[in-house]
Amino acid sequence: MKFEKINDNQMRVIISIQDLEDNDISLHDFMSNSLESQDLFFDLLEEAEEKIGFKTKNCQVRVEALAMTDDNFVLTITKVKPNANKKHTRSSKTKPKPVVKRKTHTLELNHLIYKFNSFDDYCYFVEFLVKSNLVNSVKVAEKIYLYLYKDCLYLVLCNLNTKYKNITKFYTIITEFGSYISNPDIFIHRLNESGTIFIKNNAFKKSFLHYTQKAK
Repeated sequence: MKFEKINDNQMRVIISIQDLEDNDISLHDFMSNSLESQDLFFDLLEEAEEKIGFKTKNCQVRVEALAMTDDNFVLTITKVKPNANKKHTRSSKTKPKPVVKRKTHTLELNHLIYKFNSFDDYCYFVEFLVKSNLVNSVKVAEKIYLYLYKDCLYLVLCNLNTKYKNITKFYTIITEFGSYISNPDIFIHRLNESGTIFIKNNAFKKSFLHYTQKAK
């Protein structure tokens, strides 16, 4: 891992696939904010304090993650100013609390879900995959569904294939067009109850076929 202190309130950390492997964390677990990835996060905060003097004790932090095309991930960590109306009672030994809601119990993750704000956004995503020669993205998961819920589209990936060779590129591309849904194994129940299946398995196969026919 490489650490860069931008200023007293912000730093950047570059994490490689090898760093994840060295910490026994799969790419799937890292992207889904598992308990193991949270432990890695707290470890890197301690290492950052030792190496570059970036202190986060008694602080809340905001974390932004970006997947790069060279199999690296860039985490931008920003200290968040505390609410002046709240009394500060944390011990100096308390771990910093991220603003992003974190899991407090073990949950078997079976789904990854990405939200597209419009049908056009999803179409642009499919078009980009085709033009990037990533039509083999049909192999990224065992089952791929597209749901319609509250005027937005939700791509559901079931049983992710962590051996898919272009999985890092796939993550990089999809985050440019859609947004990751936290707690996907809970949100999937909402989609099943109130959403409508827009495209059944395999959504990518049908989407790529439709795009190809339209392009002719």
